[in-house]
Amino acid sequence: MTNEIKIHILHTGLVKVDKALPFHGKFRNPLAFTGMFRSEVNQTTLPVSSYLIEHPKGLLLIDTSWNSTIRDSNFKELGFQVQINTGYLPSGWAVDEQMEKLGYQTSDIDLVLMSHLHCDHASGLPLVKDAKKILVSDVEWSVANRLPFVYLPHEWKGVNVETYHFEKKGKGPFNQYYDVFGDGSVLQIFVPGHSSGMAATLIKGSDGRYIVLAADTGYSHISWEQMLTPGICISRKKAITSLGWMREISMDSNCIAVFANHDSEVSEQTICLPYK
Repeated sequence: MTNEIKIHILHTGLVKVDKALPFHGKFRNPLAFTGMFRSEVNQTTLPVSSYLIEHPKGLLLIDTSWNSTIRDSNFKELGFQVQINTGYLPSGWAVDEQMEKLGYQTSDIDLVLMSHLHCDHASGLPLVKDAKKILVSDVEWSVANRLPFVYLPHEWKGVNVETYHFEKKGKGPFNQYYDVFGDGSVLQIFVPGHSSGMAATLIKGSDGRYIVLAADTGYSHISWEQMLTPGICISRKKAITSLGWMREISMDSNCIAVFANHDSEVSEQTICLPYK
């Protein structure tokens, strides 16, 4: 058994959005989310990341980005949401293709953990449906299947998605998290705001040092440095609370790094943490 946790940060797509979506405080515009009357100058293209984690207790995947079908048609995959998102998936970037480069097949995945179920994170679920288990928070799952205009349930049709429950255990902005292996090495931290049941992933080594995968708590390190919430939020108050926690944790001396899912300054890389 390996004595380390290896975290691979992978770029598994690109998304073009209105500038108001990543940074609400900088680019407020009531028409931004409709796509109407907004020219190309108001658009920005950002990476979409997934994370493959080689852990002594199993192979984990965080998020799935775009399905390869988006290469043929954004409209077929996203429907009306093409007004908000335009997805791009260069050759070799799909999550299954990225895994193959690392020597893995999707059937090797022990656990897929979904941070939340917005299309740029969940579109690729069919590509990993043969994983041994796929989990999302029960809060996110409930809302995602009740709001088909915000979420796209066809993206997980035929995929066996199960749920977990956040426990009130005194960690995170709302003192709720899910301990994936029961040993504190991988925690799903409840960080609502951008979505109802979103989770950031905290991965901790045996030396006490850790990294945080922030999902869409903020779209970039600039988000928590300048307290800029995402443009789309189910609760701006909760989003600010979650972002404030991310800012605090980023300054902890034991925190190696906090990675936002769509940060254009984050390159593909591998980080290793000790595990006893």
